[in-house]
Amino acid sequence: MARSPGEADQPVREVLDDGDLSAAVPACPAWTLADLGEHLRQVHTWAAHAVTEGNPEGTPPPGSLERTPLVAGYRSAARHLIDVLADTPPDAPAWTFGPEKVSQFWRRRQLHEVTVHLHDALAAEGRAAWSVTPELAWDGVDEVATVFYPRQVRLGRVQPLPGTLRLVATDLPDRSVEIATGDPAIEVAAPAAELLLTLWKRRPGPPEAAALLAEAITP
Repeated sequence: MARSPGEADQPVREVLDDGDLSAAVPACPAWTLADLGEHLRQVHTWAAHAVTEGNPEGTPPPGSLERTPLVAGYRSAARHLIDVLADTPPDAPAWTFGPEKVSQFWRRRQLHEVTVHLHDALAAEGRAAWSVTPELAWDGVDEVATVFYPRQVRLGRVQPLPGTLRLVATDLPDRSVEIATGDPAIEVAAPAAELLLTLWKRRPGPPEAAALLAEAITP
């Protein structure tokens, strides 16, 4: 199980090193694999800045999509983020877009950022090797329910769901979470990794939950 962004970043670096950078990313139709690598470079830089400077103004200018500078830029940004998180106490103040205003937020957020985008990178290459532990996947599900969905509603990107979406992990004991409250209440039970991919619209959910899952629960 990857426990930090550093552990999750290594497989992404390997795909960028030898993958087809012009390959389309299925879940992000406007992106190539090179675009995905550049996105992660920028997000890592942004997150590190949020920790060290306490504001969200750290997005760098666009970089090159050619392999050598792209891979070098990604590696540099990933290493800087890892060093910042390692050198900063988890409870140190940091700017975040979630309820927790401490650096630990970014360790969790960037781990899940890379985990889901590793799925995208492998999919762009036609590989089926993506896997995560149930515990890591469930933490990602919980992040969607407790951080992303409330933020989407708060920012007016989505109206409150017209019903309750209850998520149940079938591969972990007593793990369930509800997104929104209301009628109808629809339960989706599946392995935690499948739930995570469904919430991030990387795989379809069951037909009975299609209307709720079609909403912008995640950005």
